[in-house]
Amino acid sequence: MSYKHISSSQRNELSALLRADLKQNKIAELLCKSPSAISQELKRNPATTKIGYDASIAKVNTKQRRIMANQRFRKIENNKWLRNYIIKKTKKYWAPEQIAGRLKRKWSDDKNRQIGKDSIYKFIYTERKDLVKYLRCQKGKYRRRYGTRIRIKQREELKKKRIDQRPVIVEKRERIGDWEGDTIIGKERTKQILTHVERKSGLLLADKLEHSTSKETKNKTIERFVKIPKNKKYTATYDNGTTFSEYEMTEKKTGIKIFFANAYHSWERGTNENANGLLRQFFPKKSAFAMITQEDIDEACGLINNRPRKRLNYLTPNEVFFGKNN
Repeated sequence: MSYKHISSSQRNELSALLRADLKQNKIAELLCKSPSAISQELKRNPATTKIGYDASIAKVNTKQRRIMANQRFRKIENNKWLRNYIIKKTKKYWAPEQIAGRLKRKWSDDKNRQIGKDSIYKFIYTERKDLVKYLRCQKGKYRRRYGTRIRIKQREELKKKRIDQRPVIVEKRERIGDWEGDTIIGKERTKQILTHVERKSGLLLADKLEHSTSKETKNKTIERFVKIPKNKKYTATYDNGTTFSEYEMTEKKTGIKIFFANAYHSWERGTNENANGLLRQFFPKKSAFAMITQEDIDEACGLINNRPRKRLNYLTPNEVFFGKNN
């Protein structure tokens, strides 16, 4: 039987079983513990009241014992030299990271004189709050850099409007003005083509990205959509790539409500995926985009937008989008 500590709920059960006058062997069997484990628990937490073994008191005692047992692992509190060094350097306005780095550099062979910056911050904020005034940043309790980055990313994700929040009319393709967007990546990876396709008409717009940054994507999108009438730009749906991370400014400048598909659900932007496939006929996969010009892209889009589609009853995307059904 592998050893495990008696849990909080098991202490409650132990107390009830003892009051029912069950033998320790039977109690051990019911709790799936060894008889010695039950005996040791009762010795560590002897009866202090008329009711005998008290689960609540046992829990408090266990917590105190664990705190005391962990004291030996608290390096700063148990190392006078290290504690004094940290206090001295902090008062000279050294940052915890600088203190930790200096200790590692000067006493690289002495593990007793090394400590991480997180432990120093914890020591200052919990044991020596009088030293907080020497820290450069005093706005709030220290937070680990990477943990903060994760929380920021999570907050940004929560701010995004997801595809299931789109108006029902978008799914039905009953109006012109609902767009899907994506990027096509060239062989160089840094050169890309930004594509937008209108869901009802299938009209394709494409712009070359020289650097493929979120700022460039935002600027190209704004430049493209400010020329489109207000009644033909209602929503846009993108994937979760970082290139669309400045979507809030894009919304503000274009008046388009932006939504995001769920991660790894490319079929949720099927119209755009199909349009990208049509554009790939002119710019195949693994082809270099460095030599491609915006004129080349415009020419390819012109051919695609003037080609009749079966789903449009053999009208072209240009005819449907601009209302020229001749």
